[in-house]
Amino acid sequence: MISIILTTYNGERFIAEQIDSILSQSYKDFRLFIFDDLSTDNTFAIISDYARRYPETVFIEQNAVNTGGAHHNFISQIVRVRNDYIMLCDQDDVWMDDKIELTYERMLEMEQLHGRDTPLMVHTDLAVTNENLHIVSESYKTMANLDYKFNRLNNLVAMNVATGCTIMYNRALAEHFTAAPDFMVMHDWWISLVAATFGEIGSIEGQTVLYRQHELNSVGAKNVLSPRYIRYVLSNIGIMSGKLNDSYRQTRSFLKIYSDQLNGVQLELLSAHAFMSRRSRFGKIVSLIKYNTFLCGFARKVAQIIVILFG
Repeated sequence: MISIILTTYNGERFIAEQIDSILSQSYKDFRLFIFDDLSTDNTFAIISDYARRYPETVFIEQNAVNTGGAHHNFISQIVRVRNDYIMLCDQDDVWMDDKIELTYERMLEMEQLHGRDTPLMVHTDLAVTNENLHIVSESYKTMANLDYKFNRLNNLVAMNVATGCTIMYNRALAEHFTAAPDFMVMHDWWISLVAATFGEIGSIEGQTVLYRQHELNSVGAKNVLSPRYIRYVLSNIGIMSGKLNDSYRQTRSFLKIYSDQLNGVQLELLSAHAFMSRRSRFGKIVSLIKYNTFLCGFARKVAQIIVILFG
């Protein structure tokens, strides 16, 4: 059984199109669980109608209080939901017809290779669109200059490469989500950290989602290869420094939950990253080299070094 976790908040503009794309999937053995974060528009009425029309497939719940953001809503449900396989879904995208089928096939390949008891995560590429679903970039991976081989713990402690709405993970990984962290940057980054620590991460190079960009996106896609991005980095050292500090803080939260489950190598690596801010500029560069916790892509590596030296 595959459970799909879809979180909503004031998503009346696009939610029906997203749900329709899920119900039209080539693979049908799934249940869609929608968790609304106290929407103030017609979102809850829309999803209630789907639950009424598809009572064996669509299940809805409204939070008692607003969680404060999509990533908080997601992590609250990730800690709760247990099933053989779990997928995450945003409210404003559109799934390609074979998304579940392709992701599930890759997951089965991973289970054959590593065993079903191994915590596993699979993610895919996306096609970036405008709000009318016209393609802006055929590949988010290319647009964001990501490398899906950048999936070991030393890589992911510094930067995430998996987009939440493409993720599937198995029950063995779900069992590791025992508590919500005190602090996290994003839920998909947190899942990736747990998967890299305790299991394996696989990927699909092809696109399975139309990743809709609009003015209400909480994160969105950025063209890291564009000259504008380089200029942005150079003129916003403080913002970039804040992002690095957030990764350090997230790692401290990770250690608070999982430190007693780590081996010596993992504990040394994570501790070094968690407390980077205590080091001198020279000490930070030494740590980067020693543990290879550089960001993914040339532009990001340059930005990381500039922030450490001059931030």
